[in-house]
Amino acid sequence: MMDYKKLIAGFRYREGRITSWDGSISYEGELKELARFCCDNGADEIFVYDDSAEDADHEAAIAAIRETAREVDEPILAGGRVKRLEDVKKYLYAGAEAVFLNAGCQENVDLMKEAADRFGNEKICAFLPDLSYGARTEEFAQLGASLMILKPEGAVPSLKELEEIGSMEKRCLILCGHLGNRAAAGEDGVRENESLSSESAGASPLLDDLKIPFGCPDIEGAVLALEPEELDAFMTMKQQFKGAGIQTDTFESAVDWSEFKLNGDGLIPVIVQDYKTQEVLMLAYMNQEAFSATLATGRMTYFSRSRQTLWVKGETSGHFQYVKSLKLDCDKDTLLAHVKQIGPACHTGNPTCFFTTLAEKEYRETNPLKVFEEEYRVILDRKAHPKEGSYTNYLFDKGIDKILKKLGEEASEIIIASKNPDPEEIKYEIADFLYHMMVLMAEKGITWEEITKEVANR
Repeated sequence: MMDYKKLIAGFRYREGRITSWDGSISYEGELKELARFCCDNGADEIFVYDDSAEDADHEAAIAAIRETAREVDEPILAGGRVKRLEDVKKYLYAGAEAVFLNAGCQENVDLMKEAADRFGNEKICAFLPDLSYGARTEEFAQLGASLMILKPEGAVPSLKELEEIGSMEKRCLILCGHLGNRAAAGEDGVRENESLSSESAGASPLLDDLKIPFGCPDIEGAVLALEPEELDAFMTMKQQFKGAGIQTDTFESAVDWSEFKLNGDGLIPVIVQDYKTQEVLMLAYMNQEAFSATLATGRMTYFSRSRQTLWVKGETSGHFQYVKSLKLDCDKDTLLAHVKQIGPACHTGNPTCFFTTLAEKEYRETNPLKVFEEEYRVILDRKAHPKEGSYTNYLFDKGIDKILKKLGEEASEIIIASKNPDPEEIKYEIADFLYHMMVLMAEKGITWEEITKEVANR
């Protein structure tokens, strides 16, 4: 079992409209935007219930999941409209980490084994519409479902339902209804008008209601239905759970602040890098309070030497920096922060504060990803702005069949060159193949980021 509990943002998709997973709350914006916002603010996973009625809407839902997978690093659980094995494949190929099959639909139950055999048990979950299906969880597990997703009768499981969950002895997630839909008072109620927002103070009603369910070792997390203003509250909720002794995925420093070597003002410099491109974005300073706030919120917080106060990067501009990792150098006197940068890092509007070149010597870029991305950028530019005599434009003009023919020829050349004991010819042919492959990528609208993400997921 996991050593921490997951807080999962739950969404429902139908005819282009996004609601909470239970349909009780409507959201403005696209699925990818909502999911990205939740993940930036601490959501551990994204749950998507595809409530499509028609095939065209189902394809639109798949496209929305694909776009979302491009935007977030966190796992996506998807399902809801599975009629055949091909639908499971579509969800997975769109970027879902796993697919849930509805245990209330016998056709879905019949698909479980075939889907698990084809894609792996870890890719298949069983969605239990109510706890009456709890008696069949062993059957679902034998068919290949590695995780049970349970819908309790109320907003959270009752004590009786928790007993049933415990007796199942299966990994599971629980689907939580929105607390605002519950009674204002009573043994199982919550107080009205309480907010989970990161701006609110005091204990969260969610903490009160999940404290007991999260005591069950088989419950790995909860899928939440949240108001729009609560979607940024995941880190706040996690800190409240942490305070109650419930482990969630938060930032914890492996080295205590007291061990840092500070400058004369009691500050430590922080070098900030983009977590994907490794581009150096800026340099700032932290005091202990800023460091603690950064760990607690997941947003880079600094100490302003000129104003002598804390400042959250992006608080006024919206250009937040979300923490991916914090590292300490060998002398313990400098921090390196890898962040997800929203918008430009510099107040001038430049992507990085380091945009003024003082001295430079020409050199050949050999970073593999940068080489591929630059070559791909040139190919895209040729496609958008054709240049007379360009071989790349010749391929685009001839169309997909010509591109595929050349790609096949280059693949054959690699095979032939591989018979030669001298590896130099192989390098040449592989380079040719990669060029033509990038032309194909540009033709089909596939990016290197998507390719590398797919490789990383394997």
